[in-house]
Amino acid sequence: MKVIASQIRKGNVVEVDGQLYVVLTAENFHPGKGTPTTQIDMRRISDGTKVSQRYKTTEQVERAFIEDTDFQYLFEDGEGFTFMNSETYDQVVVPRDVVGDLAPYLQESMTVRLSLYEGNPVSIELPQRVTLEVVETEPALKGQTASSSYKPAVLSNGVKTTVPPHIAPGTRIVVMTADGSYVERAKD
Repeated sequence: MKVIASQIRKGNVVEVDGQLYVVLTAENFHPGKGTPTTQIDMRRISDGTKVSQRYKTTEQVERAFIEDTDFQYLFEDGEGFTFMNSETYDQVVVPRDVVGDLAPYLQESMTVRLSLYEGNPVSIELPQRVTLEVVETEPALKGQTASSSYKPAVLSNGVKTTVPPHIAPGTRIVVMTADGSYVERAKD
C-alpha cells in the first residue's frame, strides 16, 4: 500500500528496494525556502542494519501490510522473549533485537502490541507507562523543596532515571516506557 512520506510514523513497516524496514523515527522538515522533506530512520528487519532515508513529503513510500495483535508477555529465555496471543493461545518468540531497549520495561503478564509480517514479529509496542519501584536514590536534603531539582535514582528493572527530592527507596513510581522519565508517584 503506497502512502505519502509525511504519513509515515514510528513503528510502521515500509518496503524499500524489496527489503522490509521498521521505522525508528520519522521527522518532517518544512524549511522557509525549498521543498519540505521527511527524514526516516529505520532498521532493516532481515539483519538489523540501521539506515536513514530522506524523502520529499509528497513522495510515495510502500508501506507493508502488517498485522497488529495484542499479546501477553510470558518469559525470557536464551532464544528471546516469549509472548502468548490471549485469544488463540499461540506463542511467539520475539528476538532481542526487535524488543531492543524496551526489554527492561517488560513485566510478567503485561499486554503488548506485536506487529507481525507473515507471522514473524517485526516490532513491539509497550504500554506508554509502567509502575516500578525505586531501589536506590540519595536521601532528601533538608530545605531542598524546589520541584525542579531532581535527583538520580535506580529502578527495580535496573534503569536509571531522575526523581523529585521527596521520593525515597521503596516508593513505587510511574515512568514512561519511551525514555524512562518520571511521571508521578504510583497510586496504590
